[in-house]
Amino acid sequence: MSSLALAARDTSTMLRRNLLHARRYPSLTLNLLLTPVMLLLLFVYIFGDVMSAGIGGAGADRSAYIAYIVPGLLLLTIGSTVVGTAVSVSNDMTEGIIARFRTMAIHRSSVLVGHVVGSVLQSVLSVVVVGAVGVAIGFRSTDATVLEWLAAFGLLVLFSAALTWIAVGMGLISPNAEAASNNALPMVLLPMLSSAFIPVETMPGWFQPIAEYQPFTPAIETLRGLLLGSEIGHNGWLAVGWSVGLVVLGYFWATAKFGQDPR
Repeated sequence: MSSLALAARDTSTMLRRNLLHARRYPSLTLNLLLTPVMLLLLFVYIFGDVMSAGIGGAGADRSAYIAYIVPGLLLLTIGSTVVGTAVSVSNDMTEGIIARFRTMAIHRSSVLVGHVVGSVLQSVLSVVVVGAVGVAIGFRSTDATVLEWLAAFGLLVLFSAALTWIAVGMGLISPNAEAASNNALPMVLLPMLSSAFIPVETMPGWFQPIAEYQPFTPAIETLRGLLLGSEIGHNGWLAVGWSVGLVVLGYFWATAKFGQDPR
């Protein structure tokens, strides 16, 4: 077999391993999935009328805020899901299975790529679940074309891959699962400090750069534009640029750390 075929075979094996772990121990994924679902229900049913008035003007009903918040919650769902990836990678590093893999005739990068592909699949499934909850409570995207839906899906997958590679790096540098979970916490905090819940221009002036100059805000605004027909502007290029940059950074960081002697 060629080197590429061997790498593909080993990656497929590692992917199956990670998916079996997720199926046998679903509690971590479910706990992380509950965060965006609970935030969605909380903000829509508790704060929805007030927030709709602030975004859509006086007399706007809750549906205006549902349309605004769902794209942001989909990106937050990805951030929550990849926390589990950091924990899983850290467990592999500290429980000895990676040392075992190092002694076997397998492609070294297949271990990391298996984690990444498995996490992206879990992220997509989580996004579908949260999106279904959003539709159930009133979210609608009636103006999006097929191409816009495909572009939105592509953005979600690309952004998920970007955050996953960063999460893998965080898992590799963490001494235990608790530290990995803490290190990956910015993946959940950053979308809360973005335009996910309120427009950037309504924030205090000193805080607006924090919300604007980070990866989540352009990704959220791009997804919002694709699904709802709002103005995307330069956010599309920024979202793709952030995603590609994080993929490259995370890949080289993770592979360099993984290539070092085990702790």
